[in-house]
Amino acid sequence: MNTVGVNELQELQAAIRGSLLLPGEPQYDAARAIWNAMIDKRPAMILRCAGAADVRAGVNFAREHGLPLAVRGGGHNIAGSALVNDGIVIDMSAMRSVQVAPDARRAWVEGGATLRDFDHEAQAYGLATPLGINSSTGVGGLTLGGGFGWLTRKHGMTVDNLVAADIVVASGERLHVDGAHHPDLFWALRGGGGNFGAVTSFEFALHPVGPTVTAGLIVFPGSQAGLVLRKYRDYAEALGPDLSLWAVLRKAPPLPFLAETVYGTDIVALVFFSPQPSHEVESAIAEVRAFGEPLGEHVGAVPYTAWQQVFDPLLIPPARNYWKSHNFNTLSDAALDVVTSYAGKLPSAHSEIFLGLLGGAANTHAPDEMAYPHRAALYAMNVHTRWLDPQDDARCLAWAREFFQAAAPHAAGGVYINFLNEDEVDRIAEAYGPNYARLKEIKAKYDPDNLFRSNQNIRPGG
Repeated sequence: MNTVGVNELQELQAAIRGSLLLPGEPQYDAARAIWNAMIDKRPAMILRCAGAADVRAGVNFAREHGLPLAVRGGGHNIAGSALVNDGIVIDMSAMRSVQVAPDARRAWVEGGATLRDFDHEAQAYGLATPLGINSSTGVGGLTLGGGFGWLTRKHGMTVDNLVAADIVVASGERLHVDGAHHPDLFWALRGGGGNFGAVTSFEFALHPVGPTVTAGLIVFPGSQAGLVLRKYRDYAEALGPDLSLWAVLRKAPPLPFLAETVYGTDIVALVFFSPQPSHEVESAIAEVRAFGEPLGEHVGAVPYTAWQQVFDPLLIPPARNYWKSHNFNTLSDAALDVVTSYAGKLPSAHSEIFLGLLGGAANTHAPDEMAYPHRAALYAMNVHTRWLDPQDDARCLAWAREFFQAAAPHAAGGVYINFLNEDEVDRIAEAYGPNYARLKEIKAKYDPDNLFRSNQNIRPGG
């Protein structure tokens, strides 16, 4: 790292409206903490931005002084890309404004906003856009990688609903991008990750949703996993866009609708979601219930904002997290055998395998319409390994990697970029698929020196 003098740091502090944190200062360690406790990086400085002008100042400072640069929104990226050793972190976590125009069905969202921030404002008008499944996730990072959640089958990926963005590129210039302005960059932002700059604001299309939806869990014993998953697959592949059904295999948490004797045992939880009223999907719930012999269930009307927070405890820090992931266009019997086998030997009580159902509106776009290419994928499988004790690292990592290798022959070959770990640089081309070459060209145009490289990096090139 190039040496930065005291005078230069003072000039940077004077140029911003936010604050500059340095090692040893009282708030520094709290500011460098992110949800994944496996990530322990020590930036040379953390610029806590108050607005887009601060972001520009930080980008210019990093470029001019040859500093490694990271951009932090929600700080949820599994690989820890929100931080960088011995460099500068542009921290937008205080930039959380969400402005909604209900008549136009548009939302303008700052780069540090979380899903909870977004949903709180949009649901005040009965509106939403497809986002993730944990309310503490940052909107920015989720969007730039593609973004999917409970509304994806009905309304597409998050990037399918991105209308425009404001971005600070490596030159320090702030650009407004949409289909008519810098369309190549707008194409790249919709799935190309944080490779092209620091996005200070997103504009999204909104859809009528809620305020009440139908959602919940139907829980089956792990001993029925093979049968239940086969029926789940057959059902899901014929499902209409108004319904979504995810499968989660894990140890039973202490859910109030389960008997205490079930706690800690292997289960298969089918997660039901529909934006439709409960009375319109009763028959669908009954069909899912009949997949096996349920241990318990809790499905019904729930506020959309509450449902978006149901799974937040799975990401509460501090915990050590490691993910492996595959996309599947279909789930063969052999693939399901691998899933059930490894679900029977989970390495910790907090680990899980989930099959996120895509399809519907998400698969109506061409692979090259935007940077996110995986338009044939019907399932995104996340092997979410989570534990507390560092002494369990080797065992937990080995389980995840072995499972990943065993499932690979049955997968589609692609992967959702937001699920890639720091050690998976060999899968970056796989994540971007046929769009990788074009992304490298756009990277060379807007960031030829690869200033924005704390990410699943696309190196500039022709």
